[in-house]
Amino acid sequence: MAGGGAAAKANSGGNSSVRIVVAGDSGTGKSSLIVTAAADTFPTNVPPVLPPTRLPVDMFPDRVPVTILDTSSSLENRGRLAEELKRADAVVLTYACDQPATLDRLSTFWLPELRRLEVKVPVIVVGCKLDLRDDQDPVILEQVMSPIMQQFKEIETCMECSAFKHIQIPEVFFYAQKAVLHPTAPLFDQEAQTLKPRCVRALKRIFILCDHDRDGTLNDAELNDFQVKCFNAPLQPSEIVEVKRVVQEKLPEGVSDRGLTLTGFLFLHALFIEKGRLETTWTVLRKFGYNNDIRLSDDQLPPPIKRAPDQSTELTSEALEFLRGIFLLFDIDGDGTLKEGELEDLFSTAPESPWEEAPYKNTAEKTVLGGLSLDGFLSEWALMTLVDPIRTMENLIYIGYGGDPSSAIRATRRKRFDRKKQQSDRTVYHCVVFGPKRAGKSALLNSFIGRPFSDDYIPTTDEQYAVNVVDLPGGTKRTLVLHEMPEEGVQKLLSKRDTLAACDIAVFVHDSSDEYSWKRATELLVEVASHGEVTGYEVPCLIVAAKDDLDPFPTEIQDSTRVSQDMGIEAPIPISTKLGDLNNVFPRIVNPAEHPHLSIPETEAGRSRKQYHRLINRSLMFVSAGAAVAIVGLAAYRVYAARKSASS
Repeated sequence: MAGGGAAAKANSGGNSSVRIVVAGDSGTGKSSLIVTAAADTFPTNVPPVLPPTRLPVDMFPDRVPVTILDTSSSLENRGRLAEELKRADAVVLTYACDQPATLDRLSTFWLPELRRLEVKVPVIVVGCKLDLRDDQDPVILEQVMSPIMQQFKEIETCMECSAFKHIQIPEVFFYAQKAVLHPTAPLFDQEAQTLKPRCVRALKRIFILCDHDRDGTLNDAELNDFQVKCFNAPLQPSEIVEVKRVVQEKLPEGVSDRGLTLTGFLFLHALFIEKGRLETTWTVLRKFGYNNDIRLSDDQLPPPIKRAPDQSTELTSEALEFLRGIFLLFDIDGDGTLKEGELEDLFSTAPESPWEEAPYKNTAEKTVLGGLSLDGFLSEWALMTLVDPIRTMENLIYIGYGGDPSSAIRATRRKRFDRKKQQSDRTVYHCVVFGPKRAGKSALLNSFIGRPFSDDYIPTTDEQYAVNVVDLPGGTKRTLVLHEMPEEGVQKLLSKRDTLAACDIAVFVHDSSDEYSWKRATELLVEVASHGEVTGYEVPCLIVAAKDDLDPFPTEIQDSTRVSQDMGIEAPIPISTKLGDLNNVFPRIVNPAEHPHLSIPETEAGRSRKQYHRLINRSLMFVSAGAAVAIVGLAAYRVYAARKSASS
């Protein structure tokens, strides 16, 4: 692997320009630094604050335009300073080498101020006026800056310069530009002196993509192909020998008799970075579509799937077949379960496992071995595709999906057509679970994915999911996503017109022993039903009477029967998650989701609205009929009058 000059020609990370803001105490040499860099002459007279300054595009090898913004540190200009800092790609912080107090101000004011403003860009610390420092008081820059750099990891590098004597002036902005185009932080852990995990994962994926014969090494031909793809130049045979010799000397397992191993490939990149040649690794990453976050950039991903509000997204049969194959490939011991280590291996070419954070973490049923069965594995993918289809497509690419990623996902048929056909074409159903606090919503989700019942009450503060496969009569399987909505989140949810448009069914859970819980669940049911009547996105609804192991409140049966009859939906389904008596609730949830014309609740206001529309339509019909009679009568009269006139 070469790099160097070839790497420098690659425009990095999609940056069309770099914006560098120079800040620091008054009198530290900011303006002189900028003018000397741009004009290559020391200014005798400069204004307090310079206008934006452009450096020549050919000044640095990357040929990316650099704009430098001078700033004032005066109190009256503090707002403008903050504005410029927030728009910066990199910040150059200056102090004066002959004024130690300005160096102290970096850690007591400037660096904390950048954090307060949430300016998360590389910082270059520059000591100006090096020519004015007293030679009797020697300063070792590393010793002075080491404690500051330990405290403020955002400092990319530090250096000293003199505008008057033209010492290290272009280098200041070269390092600032380089910190933007080829940042260290995403690639390398300076303390541990190792590649960062996300960088390792990306390089592993690149290695696998270049290992065409899948033998776990890059042979000479594959190394050469890699070099041409990334750097537009082949490697000479002697260069390949030299690369392998360097690796083998330092890391014998980095080279085998077949070629460069993954360990050797990673070692080479760590070596480049340690030697300051970050542009080499960044060129490789960007040639394979990675951005500064070491994720695939947007232009590497298919565009968002166009769909109406009442459509959802599902995996296609082609994608499901691929995922079944991936499951078998990584189920190394063939026990029908992907355990933690096997899942980590599967996602080791993605930036991280996509299911380690909300809303996906612990949402599928675990096997007795503590891993995911095939159904659990596919259920996790189904949930991710429903919630964030672009994330699904991205992760399919990371794990080696060879087809067009956009062909892996389909938009389902619109629900209004499903209603007309009285049958859904979906295989994944989205059920929103409503209910008051302590009603048993979380217990319902837990029972769905096989978690043991717990008497401990943990209030739900955020939306959460559970997903599993439901077996239906006739051997059919459907995936059901239960989406628990905290009581506090209902108003926000219903404030948007199409928020429930794609939802397949809503379930309202109440504690059957608590009259208040029942009344609140009924209120929520009416709110959701009214929302559907007004927006036109009506949702099938079911009531679940939880905690059936407790004595019901006195009028529970009469009240629930009356409400379900009045609203035209099924009577509440009694369940006890504590006793494990679930009364076939999950297939009963899927049934109206599959037949979306069923279980649509009707509110009193909705009935009145329909009656009003019927009356209006009837009135219009009578008016139309009357008008038709009048027109026919007028025509008959004209015929009669014409005949009478002719006979006379």
